[in-house]
Amino acid sequence: MTTNVGMEQLIPLVNKLQDAFTHLGVSLSLDLPQIAVVGSQSAGKSSVLENFVGKDFLPRGSGICTRRPLVLQLMNGNVEYAEFLHQKGRKYTDFDAVRKEIEDETDRVTGVNKGISSVPINLRVHSPHVLNLTLVDLPGMTKVAVGDQPPDIEIQIRDMLMQFITKENCLILAVSPANTDLANSDALKIAKEVDPQGQRTIGVITKLDLMDDGTDAKDILENRLLPLRRGYIGVVNRSQRDIEGKKDIHAALQSERKFFLGHPSYRHMAERMGTPYLQKTLNQQLTNHIRDSLPGLRDKLQKQLNSFEKDVAEYKNFRPDDPARKTKAMLQMIQAFSNDFTNAIEGSGGDVVNTAELSGGARINRIFHERFPLELVKMELDEKELRREISYAIRNIHAIRVGLFTPDLAFEAICKKQIGRLKEPSLKCIDMVIGELGKVIQMLGEKMARYPRLREEIERIIGTHIHECEQQCKEQILILNAVQLAYMNTNHEDFIGFANASSDVEVSKAQRKSVSGVSLDRALCVENATLCNLCFFCLFLLVSREKRLA
Repeated sequence: MTTNVGMEQLIPLVNKLQDAFTHLGVSLSLDLPQIAVVGSQSAGKSSVLENFVGKDFLPRGSGICTRRPLVLQLMNGNVEYAEFLHQKGRKYTDFDAVRKEIEDETDRVTGVNKGISSVPINLRVHSPHVLNLTLVDLPGMTKVAVGDQPPDIEIQIRDMLMQFITKENCLILAVSPANTDLANSDALKIAKEVDPQGQRTIGVITKLDLMDDGTDAKDILENRLLPLRRGYIGVVNRSQRDIEGKKDIHAALQSERKFFLGHPSYRHMAERMGTPYLQKTLNQQLTNHIRDSLPGLRDKLQKQLNSFEKDVAEYKNFRPDDPARKTKAMLQMIQAFSNDFTNAIEGSGGDVVNTAELSGGARINRIFHERFPLELVKMELDEKELRREISYAIRNIHAIRVGLFTPDLAFEAICKKQIGRLKEPSLKCIDMVIGELGKVIQMLGEKMARYPRLREEIERIIGTHIHECEQQCKEQILILNAVQLAYMNTNHEDFIGFANASSDVEVSKAQRKSVSGVSLDRALCVENATLCNLCFFCLFLLVSREKRLA
């Protein structure tokens, strides 16, 4: 252990914070320093932790044994006993009873169908044989669902691991068996995802005694292959036969020591291998990690304390019937509704972005740029019907007379009719936008479900205002349409008269020939626009000529 008494108290201090936050059952968004143990099933995680304590106390068996995170707090003391946070005051001296309580407490939350839960179990072990250390034993990674487990059990376990190891203050104890290809280690793979530089990962290699003859893990343990900043430590756990035969853990530790001293590949590094060295290293690294994280933790705690003290001071003289407080609360809700409405329409965003469908301002944008142009395209021009209308218009204007020239009134009558057709899709566009605004208001009103009268009144006031704006908008559309109907500006640059018809055709041909250097799409757009205007004018002239010849 460290000789600095103050440093020795760092881990117990964090343990007290961890217990307090767990007991309160509230999230204080405080990232406490800890060590998370990850690895695949049967990698030897449980054996490593039991070697630390020197007792058999963790559930064993086939399939997933650890189904809830186990926060294991090891405390150096003169008396050996264990206690659970959910059974405050009860001390266990029989570690078989500890195992039974872990299993029972797991089943109380997850059931007996091998399901998992992220709700932790806090276990504190006092013993003269341990160093101050806190580890979080997480469920082993698996590929196949067993029994009544959900088919996505692999994803659920992965998500649970990520909740812990993605935190910057969490050290990762990646346990991998040496008798498998370490390049495919699940523990090292998931650790590398969240710690690509290997700054927070400590590698533990188990089952070194089970490797094939002629092979060893020397390159891994010397940190030459798959290097980690904090290195690797090798351990030798009890075999299944040893566990079933109730082999004493202290005797197993002596066998582990003999293995490293007697193996030619590990003899030179035996002092840096084994369970005692691993425990000592974890104690030092966690202590140093807490020391380095302490300034940031203190600042976060101070900010949260100040915030809570401010809330306490505010509620010290709280009176539920205070009209000023009611008014303030109402104004805050109205302001929040206003901000949410602005964000929904203008797209200034928020913490949550809808990725399932378009909503709010995005749907209104689609109305303007997709639905409205589509409605205009739907106004198809029937050439036969247009020819008939032009013929009737010319004849009705000439009446009993026979005209030599095409009357302007006939041209205006036909154009006005086409312009008038724009009125309906324009008004329909307004109705669609109003509908989308109503959906936004209804969606935001769900946040005020606790206050139905306030919600009803806000929706009524906003609905009335939108209705007034709707009428004004429609009036403006009708005025704009009437302005276009009031005067036909044949001098406009986009209008093609008879005098310009031939020249426009020549220009169109010239543009087609000189399309090099200009984008083809742009040239075609210019030509199509010219031809559309020209066709309409020529059709009008053709019908009037047919009428005169008749």
